[in-house]
Amino acid sequence: MFKRFTLAIALAFGGSTADAQSLEFMSGTNMQDPFGTFGGLSALEVSPDGLSALTLSDRGHIFDLAITRDDDNNISDVKVTRSKHPKFKRDTEGLAIGKGGTFVSFEGPGQVRKLGGKALPSHPDFKTMAPNSALEALAIDEAGTLYTLPERSGEVGKPFPLYAFKDGAWTIAYQIPRNGPFLPVGADFGPDGLFYLLERAFTPLGFRTRIRRFDLIKNTQKPVELLRTYPARHGNLEGLSVWRDANDDIHLTMVSDDNFLPVLRNEIVEYILR
Repeated sequence: MFKRFTLAIALAFGGSTADAQSLEFMSGTNMQDPFGTFGGLSALEVSPDGLSALTLSDRGHIFDLAITRDDDNNISDVKVTRSKHPKFKRDTEGLAIGKGGTFVSFEGPGQVRKLGGKALPSHPDFKTMAPNSALEALAIDEAGTLYTLPERSGEVGKPFPLYAFKDGAWTIAYQIPRNGPFLPVGADFGPDGLFYLLERAFTPLGFRTRIRRFDLIKNTQKPVELLRTYPARHGNLEGLSVWRDANDDIHLTMVSDDNFLPVLRNEIVEYILR
């Protein structure tokens, strides 16, 4: 009953569009800070069984999440521990795990680095990006190709360049259309091979969230908008992980950035795309 009510309210306030019937809110769980350094969450990677995850802070910390689920497979609790990975000394924004290892993207200046390894070669555009609007999202496809894009495109109406790293070099593989006030903050490839983009917009009433899905192979198709929330429905959602459970349902799991402010929250939010 609560889930149907939530979806109805979301629709009434512009909560979702094209695939509303198949997108279902599952849970929203606040995570406590056991260290005094847990916050500013900007990226997320959930394990295939949905019971653990890595999350990344924009202050360079990586944390392990142990996820407890109830009988309906909803998140009921999250335990936070420090990861074994060393802290970065820069603004870390994107996280991707796949063929070839674990990778992190940075702002100011834009850069992608393999965890425990060296920085990848740069693209000339990366040096021209604004320090706080550089490589905000990072994703890796099944073949091991990395994709990243900046938070800002330079002007309203100008598409966001989606960069792909393959054979040792970056190319612009796709142009993400920019419309409305939403800006990219997270991305992932789903088990269906499609590219999911998490975007946010700030309003005086709170943050709004949008999720669009792209078929990068059939790139003539228009993106499908899966979710658009009303202000303050969730916190400042920045990290996205898309995975499939044992029942063949695709989960879209997200984390919010509290900006280390007491008025915001560290939240893990989950929707399901049946």
